[in-house]
Amino acid sequence: MRTPRGTTVSWEASADLVVVGAGVAGLSARLAAARLGLRVVTVAKGGSDGTATRYAQGGIAVPGDSRTADSVDAHVADTCEAGGGLCDESAARSIIADGRRAVATLETLGAYFDRGPDGAWARTREGGHSAHRIVHAGGDATGAEVQRALDGSVLRDTPVLRDTRVLRDTSAVRVLLADGEVAGLLVASADGYGVVHAPSVLLATGGSGQLYTCSTNPEGATADGIALALHAGAEVADLEFVQFHPTVLFAAGATGIRPLVSEAVRGEGAHLVDTDGVRFMTGIHPLADLAPRDVVSRAIAEQLHRTGAEHVWLDARAIRNFHTRFPTVTASCLAAGIDPLDDLVPVAPAAHYACGGVVTDVSGRTSVPGLLAAGEVARTGLHGANRLASNSLLEGLVVGERAGVAAAQRRGRRIPDFDIPDFDAAVGPTRSVPRAALQQLMTNSAGVVRDSEGLQNAASALTSLACETPPSDHAREDAALTLTASALVLAATQRRESRGAHTRRDFPNLDQNSARSIRLRLRDGVLESTAALTGVT
Repeated sequence: MRTPRGTTVSWEASADLVVVGAGVAGLSARLAAARLGLRVVTVAKGGSDGTATRYAQGGIAVPGDSRTADSVDAHVADTCEAGGGLCDESAARSIIADGRRAVATLETLGAYFDRGPDGAWARTREGGHSAHRIVHAGGDATGAEVQRALDGSVLRDTPVLRDTRVLRDTSAVRVLLADGEVAGLLVASADGYGVVHAPSVLLATGGSGQLYTCSTNPEGATADGIALALHAGAEVADLEFVQFHPTVLFAAGATGIRPLVSEAVRGEGAHLVDTDGVRFMTGIHPLADLAPRDVVSRAIAEQLHRTGAEHVWLDARAIRNFHTRFPTVTASCLAAGIDPLDDLVPVAPAAHYACGGVVTDVSGRTSVPGLLAAGEVARTGLHGANRLASNSLLEGLVVGERAGVAAAQRRGRRIPDFDIPDFDAAVGPTRSVPRAALQQLMTNSAGVVRDSEGLQNAASALTSLACETPPSDHAREDAALTLTASALVLAATQRRESRGAHTRRDFPNLDQNSARSIRLRLRDGVLESTAALTGVT
């Protein structure tokens, strides 16, 4: 390895696979790869408490059978319906059909899921689902249980995983290439800049919720994987489809991460009401309060726009076992002085999930040989224009495991000596919009409802407000957010219709001629559109 004069790489390591991220997708990949004998290095900015997996409440969407009046076909149909015509049906079927096995495997790792009197998985129903198929743990603490089980498996399987390493408080800087293929990862750590030589790198970095003033995402959801993929030459798609969870606990003036009020609360019988206490979802969608998330978020946004109110109300007073069924939500409400058994709960939409991401197949492979992506950072075709509730943990489990297997196909591949031609650019000062200004800009101009004027203003501001910042982990995050915001705004500007989680006030109708994904790449530092993407198989 050669670097330009005057630059320093303090340390080097080697592996068969580098995993960036320590949530459900990254951990699933690490376990699968290690069991195949691969040497795995995990790069993580923080600990398990900083993953989005840890905070997932609802559960895992797992298709049932004739006994539960459900099937894989029904789950696929619901997924594609929620996806607004942009799901890749074959990809959705592949991932969904593997769900039962993936969750059963998770149980062998020590995960405990809630069960009914008959001993079978207790299943609830969420928005957009035609059946009770949501498997959950701890009432509303499914993500925490998934994270616990996957983390715990490392301790139990130490002999199997003896060649794995976890580099915490370490951030990825650049995916390194040689002859157009992955050759490793440049990282920043307390010991300086380091290079992990490897033929495969998996991006499992989560989403981009920190683009907005209020989000359900952890502080580390700064779009790192999107930026890493774009700089490596990979393509992204569907970035304009940001799912806003309709029911996040509202507090006047609050910013940052906000407590989620799980969709399963409405699945158990809660209703949304306006400031006069009147239900407003009944006439908007046949499923009323259990309509897909994009429909509910848009309905709430229009309520707020019309009335000038800051929130609507969730009436869950009929759920008499609320405290035991939803202990996590209960704790958040009680901390705010609200008891859902007696009080209406103030809720409003907040950024929740990035439906788009790095374009991959159903095994996490991108267009760059050796570069993989899984979880929220990836675009497999499962979610389309709007993710169906509780399909995220499902995708992370299934595609994460498959990505680990895909990495095994490149084990032993010779990594040629390579330069880091842009080393100084990668580790030097970055250009970005200050985070607070960026978040306010995106919230105002690219939130639940957008229009041409707001998007044009956002595009201009992303250029005019950008300034040079000395290198640091925070600066790299801001640069990733700025690049991702620019890509999102570009895609949203080009999509002159309303579809799924993307709503244009100036183009309120669905355009049947626009049933295709907008795919973007970075060429010579400039974002550009590529050919329309209709699906990846």
